[in-house]
Amino acid sequence: MKDFCVIGSGVSGSTIANLLNKKYSVDLYDKARGPGGRSSFKRLKDKIGFDHGTQYISPKSQKFKRFVNQLIKKKVLKNWGGRHLFLNTQKKEDKKHVKIIGVKGNNDISKYLLKNINCHFHKELKKIEKKNKKWVLSFPDGDKKQYSNLILTCPFPQLKKLTKKIIHHSFLKQRIKMDANITVMISINKKISIVSSYFFDDPILGWAANENTKKRFKSNKNLWTLQSTYKWANKQINNNKINKDKNSQILIKRFFDLLQIKKIKPQDIINHGWKYSSNSMPPKINSYWNSSLKIGACGDWFVGPRFESGWISAMDLYKKIK
Repeated sequence: MKDFCVIGSGVSGSTIANLLNKKYSVDLYDKARGPGGRSSFKRLKDKIGFDHGTQYISPKSQKFKRFVNQLIKKKVLKNWGGRHLFLNTQKKEDKKHVKIIGVKGNNDISKYLLKNINCHFHKELKKIEKKNKKWVLSFPDGDKKQYSNLILTCPFPQLKKLTKKIIHHSFLKQRIKMDANITVMISINKKISIVSSYFFDDPILGWAANENTKKRFKSNKNLWTLQSTYKWANKQINNNKINKDKNSQILIKRFFDLLQIKKIKPQDIINHGWKYSSNSMPPKINSYWNSSLKIGACGDWFVGPRFESGWISAMDLYKKIK
């Protein structure tokens, strides 16, 4: 039986697993097909694909800047150049606002941190129980696993559901609302812009990224990732699977309308809904650790909506465990 089990392979899960693995034995589980969480890379063919969650990293804290710079030197990350424009707004691109992306995809950080970790994908956690001072994990396929310590990095609503009879800390009683996001990925058989990304002042479409400008692949197709605003997605997310075609067409139409160009029929359309995308009103703690129960939790929602927040939360949890 191993020392620690980590649930989730996003930046929080991969960071805490990497840190714990220096001293303890660690297993990691994730319901997805691969690592990255909300920084996943959706592959269309071979190396061609989309960053359909986290679009880029823009470090703020000195510690995270050092971490990112190390990964740039190791050629895990790189700068995303080109023009990043604000449309229909008075805002202008801040040249000092760096945009860092993965060399192959924005889940490269998780892949790098987890390269020496025993990971199990397509494993969605169903239930947790404490028996004989051990954590018993149950999965939908009937599989059960036991660990001495348990780390959860899932979004707040999922954490609350799993631990409502176990964790009695005040942060679980707070009204934490996580915003949704609907992402539509399209490929077009025509180059429509050389701009790297657009920020929109629009009630429906918030962002569009030109995947070709990230220089990860060569393709005759023009690939774009379109991300909705939180406000619009919050209203649509519960029925997005049913209405995915309709919602996709709404975002695509807004994209062409805002760019003021004639709509071109995409060759490929992929819709992905993030029900728990980010949290702009975090609790007053950066992570949670109970040394008696041997259970902990971390995640970007503890700290804020940015990618860096997940890393800060995991580092904070590791300090508490030590």
